[in-house]
Amino acid sequence: MNIGYRLFMLLLIALPCFSQENVYPWLESQTNIKFRVKDIELPERFVRASYEPGSFPDWLQNLPIKQGKKKVRLYNGQLKRNQRAHAYILDMDIGDEDLQQCADTVIRLYAEYLYSIKAYPKIAFHFSNGDLVRYKAWMVGMRPEVKNNIVRWANEASLDSSYQTFREYLDTVFLYAGSHSLSKELKPIVPADKMQVGDVFIKGGFPGHAMIVVDMAVQEKTGRKIFLLVQGYMPAQDAHVLRNPKNRELSPWFELQRMRLLYTPEYNFNWMDLKRFRG
Repeated sequence: MNIGYRLFMLLLIALPCFSQENVYPWLESQTNIKFRVKDIELPERFVRASYEPGSFPDWLQNLPIKQGKKKVRLYNGQLKRNQRAHAYILDMDIGDEDLQQCADTVIRLYAEYLYSIKAYPKIAFHFSNGDLVRYKAWMVGMRPEVKNNIVRWANEASLDSSYQTFREYLDTVFLYAGSHSLSKELKPIVPADKMQVGDVFIKGGFPGHAMIVVDMAVQEKTGRKIFLLVQGYMPAQDAHVLRNPKNRELSPWFELQRMRLLYTPEYNFNWMDLKRFRG
């Protein structure tokens, strides 16, 4: 092991790892937020799931939503052709390139949460070829060079943990990762009634699809469970809370029914497609 590599590893270890300060800094920077996921109206006699403050599920329930009847726009500002799939739009930028698609939206939300609590060592995702790309390596200036599906790392930048650099890291992950790689990183949830906020419906493939559970509620007398789903899609577009195409009265909520397929406006899943970040 050469001296340069030893110094690199020591620097990684020395970087700040975890802090509970400013749990939602990227949300709090938007000063006029008045409506969040947790403010979406519940059906009668349902009670919203409650999670520990600062946890990933609690963070997702606090995601901001654009107010009013907004239309989904693509990364280039054009309107999405299908405007009947969504109920609400997350108040979150998607960049100006065709990068943040379906699995990328799930990656983005989990990475944003980890960044917000400064859990930098946990921010790591695989490219589709299997290479693991750690944000802490990116922070110290290392950059992946991809050629013929082979990744090599080079020291090309200075130490930087700014939000801008973090977003540049994510854009690179979006470019080389997808539902195929993300599906392998998640653990299956069996049975599906163990679902919690933060779980992911995912079908790995080229293309596959992925969407994330951002809220849940239960009807205490009957035990019925309902949930909200957020998806991104192709081409890159605003992340949005989905409508329920099979139950307009319940929409935008979906009911957990393991004996049927999960029908969503633009994709259908098996309940066995439910997975969870390993934490």
